[in-house]
Amino acid sequence: MTGPQAAGLSSLRPLRWPAEEIWQAVSPLWPDFGVEILPEIDSSNSELLRRARAGRTEPTLLVAELQTAGRGRQGKPWQSQRDRRLGDALSFSLGLPLQPADWSGLSLAVGVAVAEALHPAVRIKWPNDVWLDGRKLAGILIETCGMPDANGPGAERYTVIGIGINVLPREADGLSTPPACVQDVLPGLDAPAVLGRVVPALARALRDFGAHGFDGFMPRFAALDLLDGREVNLSDGRHGRACGVSAGGALRVRLAEGGPDGGQVVEVTSADISVRPAG
Repeated sequence: MTGPQAAGLSSLRPLRWPAEEIWQAVSPLWPDFGVEILPEIDSSNSELLRRARAGRTEPTLLVAELQTAGRGRQGKPWQSQRDRRLGDALSFSLGLPLQPADWSGLSLAVGVAVAEALHPAVRIKWPNDVWLDGRKLAGILIETCGMPDANGPGAERYTVIGIGINVLPREADGLSTPPACVQDVLPGLDAPAVLGRVVPALARALRDFGAHGFDGFMPRFAALDLLDGREVNLSDGRHGRACGVSAGGALRVRLAEGGPDGGQVVEVTSADISVRPAG
C-alpha cells in the first residue's frame, strides 16, 4: 500500500496520529512506503511477517494502539496494553526489505536512532534496550524472513523492527526492570508526537545501515553506551567490566580477576549470554 492510511481509531480517547507527516518524511527514501494505524492487533511484528510471507513486502509502518500478544527478545511476552489507557505506551513495527553487507550491530544502530530522537539523557543498554536514569524506557525486537525468490547467502530479507516505548508512567508490578517513560523528561510529548520523532530518524538509520553497516554508528553508540565501564554479570555466571563493543556489535567484557580467565577480554553476543549491570 502506498501513502498513509489510518483505520479504525478508537473512539474512547482518539489520538491524532501524524500519518501524513511521517509518510512525507519517509517516502523520499522508500517511494512505496505506507503507514497504517490499527486499533488492535495481536502483534505488529507478527502481522508484518505474515504479510511478507504472503508476498506483501513493501516498506510499511504499522502502529498498534493495542497489542494483545506482543513479545520481546527470546520469545518473552511483551506486557499486554489491554489494562492500560490509550496512549500510555507506543507500539509499532517498521518492515522493509534489507540487504546489508553485514547484519552485525543492527539492533545497536536502531537503538542509536531511537535514543537520539528522544532525549540527550537516554542511553542504550546492550543489546536492544533503551534506558533512562537506570530504568527501562523502550525495547527493540528485530525479526526477519526470506523475500520471495531471494535465496542463498547475502540474499535480501524482509526485516521487521518492532519498538515499544513507555510514554506515560506505568506500574512496575511483574517487571524485572523498573520502567521509565518519555514524560519523565519530556512532559508535553504524547504517543503520536513520539512516533513522529522516532520513525523518520529510524528510517534514515536503516538507510545508512543498509549502505555502510555498523561502522558509522560505532562512535554514536559509544556516546550512549549504558554499560561501558560498568561491572556486569553474565548469565553464565561470569562477571567483569564492560568495555565497549566490537566492530560487529558484540559486547566486550574484561573478566574479573580470580577465575581461570581473569583479566581476559571476551566478546559476548546476544544469542549466547544475557547481561545485567551489577548492583
